Amino acid sequence: MRAVICKAFGPLEDLVVEAKELGEPGPGEVRVAIEAAGVNFPDTLMVEGKYQVKPPLPFTPGTEVAGIVRSVGDGVTHLEVGMPVVGMVGVGAFAEECVVSAARLMRRPASMDPVTAAGFSMTYGTSMHALRQRARLQPGETLLVLGASGGVGLAAVEIGKAMGATVIAAASSAEKLEVARAAGADHLINYATESLRDRVKELTADKGVDVVYDPVGGDFLEQAVRVTAWEGRVLVVGFAAGTIPRIPANLLLLKGCALVGVFFGTFAARDRQDNKDNFAQLFTWFEEGKLKPLISRTLDLADTVEALQLLAARSAIGKIVLTTGRALS
Repeated sequence: MRAVICKAFGPLEDLVVEAKELGEPGPGEVRVAIEAAGVNFPDTLMVEGKYQVKPPLPFTPGTEVAGIVRSVGDGVTHLEVGMPVVGMVGVGAFAEECVVSAARLMRRPASMDPVTAAGFSMTYGTSMHALRQRARLQPGETLLVLGASGGVGLAAVEIGKAMGATVIAAASSAEKLEVARAAGADHLINYATESLRDRVKELTADKGVDVVYDPVGGDFLEQAVRVTAWEGRVLVVGFAAGTIPRIPANLLLLKGCALVGVFFGTFAARDRQDNKDNFAQLFTWFEEGKLKPLISRTLDLADTVEALQLLAARSAIGKIVLTTGRALS
């Protein structure tokens, strides 16, 4: 089978596509024929050796898959051969097949095609966990989403609306903001041409926002903290800007607000039932038409480097998905 191989941590351009042998699943595992794989910003960090987790070398990157179960190991009861599945595999998604713990996979909704499914589990899982468990977002509250045109940002816009919030989307261009508007954002802020702080104060009549969702990092997080309402919650989701910001602690004191970390991978592993409940709600919203994943580019597995470069340059809108050429569903 074809697989993308990272032989040493370093430049994305060093990745290669090679033939790879794959063993049969052990107890609690399944072997999956991969139809499509989602491409996410953490994949770039993992290849470069900059992520919190460093897999043993060599490894096949890629965390997010959609495919068909080909074989099951002993003790697997919720999945069976021929079942369409979706989920996060940690590493190994950028290949034609993978062997993974069955606990990482879910049955795919019948209405969800493989390409859509490949762009669903990480972005929507992250944003759902952030807004439900970490922020405890309530109907009628105001949510500010930074980086609102990216994968997790767009998911946060849609989920925020589904949870009954007023959503302010912030991004760096008119094109990106139109995508956020189409996803349901109530208000738009172009932080490349206008003051984030002044515009939020104007939109909220100086009250501020109840929840900030930040997958970007960099200079805008402090500005967002400054426009947080009393007892607001600021979600630290990621650092796509490449800079980890430092927030003056006195701002948290004066606002009575909370700076809250979001690490979806650990949550999914530690709190499996809550994660299962989250996805049950997400799949319901998807089938009701409330969630409409935007797949902006579909590339072949051989184009993995190009896909990762687009994410690293922050030029992608929505999600990029790699396909293996296998039409299995």
